[in-house]
Amino acid sequence: MFRLGLLWTLAVVLVFPALAHAQKPRRAKLVLQWYAQAQFAGYLVAEEKGFYTKRGVDLKVVPGGADVMVSDCIASGKADFGTMFLSTAIERRGAGMKLVNIGQIVQQSALMLVARKDSGIEGLPDLEGARIGMWGRQFQLQPRALFKRLGISVDVVQQSPSFDLFMRGGLDAVSAMWYNEYHTLMSYGLDPDEMVTFFFSDLDLDFPEDGIYCLEKTWEQDPAMCRAVLEGSLEGWRYAFAHPDEALEIVITRMKQQKVCANRAHQRWMLARMRDIILDGSSVPRGVLRRGDYERTKATLLGNGFIWAAPEYTEFYKGPAQ
Repeated sequence: MFRLGLLWTLAVVLVFPALAHAQKPRRAKLVLQWYAQAQFAGYLVAEEKGFYTKRGVDLKVVPGGADVMVSDCIASGKADFGTMFLSTAIERRGAGMKLVNIGQIVQQSALMLVARKDSGIEGLPDLEGARIGMWGRQFQLQPRALFKRLGISVDVVQQSPSFDLFMRGGLDAVSAMWYNEYHTLMSYGLDPDEMVTFFFSDLDLDFPEDGIYCLEKTWEQDPAMCRAVLEGSLEGWRYAFAHPDEALEIVITRMKQQKVCANRAHQRWMLARMRDIILDGSSVPRGVLRRGDYERTKATLLGNGFIWAAPEYTEFYKGPAQ
């Protein structure tokens, strides 16, 4: 009886060798746009809590940084997945890189321009001739489209991490993310009622931001893994919002490991604002990139000459159905 059982076991392994490896997680990497911070809490929590592993993916979340371009990491094979703004991904796709969106996490834009009330700037027309701090190209698309639409010219200044120049009056307005630099400006001593804010989400330039991307061939070769990465990420975000203190500990621990300055109060603000923009009260299921949002963003990029070609929605988007 023992020999019969042993022979049966060997036969199963020989006939169905895949069964011996069925439980082995698939290894993959996801690269972020920046170093660890609460903007990426959902992914860090998902990795820490095993939400990817239980779906059969041994996913390592790796930091980005000033010298790290997510699309280059994906193209070179250093990472399988990455987080990017929708506008950035459309640009890269238009330039020939076969990127696809497997899930849209942030459905709206948190980018804004901020001016001081004592500067005399009260409305958009007052930005004519202003010195405006801006970051790299992906953060300039919406402002430049706005200035073109309004027919105003501005003096663009490369924005540094410090707001000292702005506070001394050397800049008339600066770029900020609502969940990040806006709070930093408050830490510089500016109260909300001392600032004039222009949210691009209110100016018909509401581009969805962080989504999860991979190469088209990655999706074609293993759509189940792609879905697992998205589902694990969404569970990570749900858990982070339901357990903010634990999520903050995970984020801050990772920040310290990466030698990044970790301010708990600032990270708490960031996580709360990420909750506001991800759980925005809309009827759109989490993870879905709406066709209308894609078409509007694509049209703005094409109309302003930022890109010359872009794929159809169904070629670009491979995530959950609307």
